[in-house]
Amino acid sequence: MSDNTTELDFGTTAQKTTDAEKLPVVLLALDQGKYDMTRSLDELRALADANGMDAVAEVVQKRSTPEAATLLGEGKVAEARLVCQNVNAAAAIFDGELTGSQIRNLSAALQVEVLDRTMLILEIFRARATTNEGKLQTELATLRYQLPRLQGLGESLSRQGGGGGSGGARRGAGETKLELDRRHLHHRIEHLEGRLKELEKRRGETRRARQKNNVPVVALVGYTNVGKSSLLNALCGEQIFEADMLFATLDPTARKLVLPSGLQIILVDTVGFVSRLPHHLVEAFKSTLEEAAFADVIIKVADAGDAQAAEQLAVTDEVLGSLDCEGIPQLVVYNKCDVANAVAFDPDILLTSAKTGYGLDALLAKIDEVLNHRVRTIEVVLPYDKLALADILRSRGSVAEEEYREEGVFYRATVKIDDLHRFEEYLL
Repeated sequence: MSDNTTELDFGTTAQKTTDAEKLPVVLLALDQGKYDMTRSLDELRALADANGMDAVAEVVQKRSTPEAATLLGEGKVAEARLVCQNVNAAAAIFDGELTGSQIRNLSAALQVEVLDRTMLILEIFRARATTNEGKLQTELATLRYQLPRLQGLGESLSRQGGGGGSGGARRGAGETKLELDRRHLHHRIEHLEGRLKELEKRRGETRRARQKNNVPVVALVGYTNVGKSSLLNALCGEQIFEADMLFATLDPTARKLVLPSGLQIILVDTVGFVSRLPHHLVEAFKSTLEEAAFADVIIKVADAGDAQAAEQLAVTDEVLGSLDCEGIPQLVVYNKCDVANAVAFDPDILLTSAKTGYGLDALLAKIDEVLNHRVRTIEVVLPYDKLALADILRSRGSVAEEEYREEGVFYRATVKIDDLHRFEEYLL
């Protein structure tokens, strides 16, 4: 068995889509008045689209008390079954978390495969993960989600018994299979946790190396699909995958960037958030999200063209709060300000467009302002036998002017405070 897959597969055939044709699905929801249902269903529809599905219909029930077996009432389940039949749905997606038995009951009643919101997000994570760590994190989150749902999801376990004997004998065989599955999942989870601890240790070593070299880290965080990857590409000139869909990128990406002051920084693009992101998913990706927790500056990105931008930032703040990021300087950026329906904001707020380049200079200047305690601009004349120091100016700072003179080489440059002592005797 490889490190990136598991032998137990409880995913639905609806999850295993191709690019050729999107599968028709029906969205299900129970509206208890706890959140904006229209907004939530719009997001679920976008999640389905990101997974190669087409949400062709939706069935919503307003009900204060959920039905234990199916969450939806009997009449609404019957209505949902007719809708699934009429649109020839390949699956139904419930906007929330279901237990294993609820998934089984709904699937039997609707006569289509059923998955919940978390299962859909996990499948998108699986498809988007490219690094070894991302794949391991996704598999671990999936197995942890499956473990308490084994009995409900594993309807076929009741058929795992032998051909003869009483019903009790068949149930015993099924229970044995269930225990084997549980044992396998426990062992696999322990193995993945060990592998991820190794990778987390390496990530810590990388962070320590950055700190030793005094390279500031600036993390882009925020709701998924607000243009964080586009911003990173626009600022750094590197091409990482970007698309107008939820979770277009999953793994963190780091790029070097030189600020106008000459200070070199590491700009990190992190995994995006969605509303009501389950806590166990945040935990599963905590080592990746901790790129923000160890950053020197956090840039919270929202979509300027989205009327729910404030809610997006609230989700971001909630996740950052769980990572203890309160003491880190934070900037708020409204990206995609080029779109026609961009809402008006306070002029002091940073507005950017990764597409047109608008506001990028102002953003860089603001980052410089926050980190200005890290650098100084100096003028020095280095004797010709001390020109090795010029390498420090170029590799750890930036040179704005260079002039060869009789007594040595004149430099006007930006240096880190930590390196300033090297040049004190040559300062003008």
